[in-house]
Amino acid sequence: MKILTINPGSTSTKIAVFNNLESVFEKTLRHSVDELADFQNITDQFEFRRNIILDCLKEENISVDSFDAIAGRGGMLKSIPGGVYRVNQVMIEDLKKGVQGEHASNLGGILAREIAQETKHPENAFIVDPVVVDEMEDIARYSGLPDMPRVSIFHALNQKAVARRYAREHDLDYKDINLIVVHLGGGITVGAHRRGRVVDVNNGLDGEGPFSPERAGTVPVGALMRLCFSGKYQLHEVKKMCVGKGGMVSYMGTNDAYEVELMMEKGDQKAKDCYLAMAYQVAKDVGANATVLKGEVDQILITGGLARSKPFVDMIKERISFLAPVSVYPGEDELQALAENVHYAMLGERQIKEYL
Repeated sequence: MKILTINPGSTSTKIAVFNNLESVFEKTLRHSVDELADFQNITDQFEFRRNIILDCLKEENISVDSFDAIAGRGGMLKSIPGGVYRVNQVMIEDLKKGVQGEHASNLGGILAREIAQETKHPENAFIVDPVVVDEMEDIARYSGLPDMPRVSIFHALNQKAVARRYAREHDLDYKDINLIVVHLGGGITVGAHRRGRVVDVNNGLDGEGPFSPERAGTVPVGALMRLCFSGKYQLHEVKKMCVGKGGMVSYMGTNDAYEVELMMEKGDQKAKDCYLAMAYQVAKDVGANATVLKGEVDQILITGGLARSKPFVDMIKERISFLAPVSVYPGEDELQALAENVHYAMLGERQIKEYL
């Protein structure tokens, strides 16, 4: 089974070719600011990115019609349960509209379907576990204000891929176990996985939850209200303050955890305090999710790019190890996760869902 996976980012498009579950080719196609400047909306970049992907495959002598399936990173669709979804016309229209916002990942499904048209299996275009996966229990949606329900937007693809990987490695069924999964990246999300469903998780897009390398997290609401009505800031400035320029970067001037670790090694107490505070908040969210699962936690999984930082992971583990055993899966191999899900779906081991 030959699968092409596509993960569009703001200034790059990552692609990989898999024979069954083995990656045989992978490349990051980078796009300069000048190349993207003429496009008013993200989805306007579709033809530009498609042509770059096709040119790359041609250069590598990889025939497009040799693919059995194309898998794209899911975008800001309507809230849906997790799973493998066939790209249909309703999905294409919602991706183009950006029904929950404009994001580079909206291009994933569009590119998958268009490229699939050039294969012998035009129907085999899929997305997997987009960021808008919503399996939250109703009780978790209460925020304290009826007009502001809590929303499920998180690193669903990586969280669920790691959860399934752990289950597979231990001869378990993801639907039979309770996990807490921590994704450590530019944003941080902590999800309570009860028997295959993420029943509670923080909104990683808006920066709810622990502060992270570039998100402020849940901040004191009174102070935020006063800041918003101070007359000093516009809405876009406050949003940037919370997501992009908040969190570790606001304290340390960098969103690079490795740089902060180097500062710590040189004896910078501020760097150590900031790093410890970030780990403290992550651990606190893990503890909160343990209560969601009523203490019935089989394993805690830590993943994402920042999971490569042993000092940071150790700071978290020191506070949470009493809750359940901890396993670490560094990195966030989304291309592999796309390929795995589609591979098993094509074999009939996973349901292929229709987006409505």
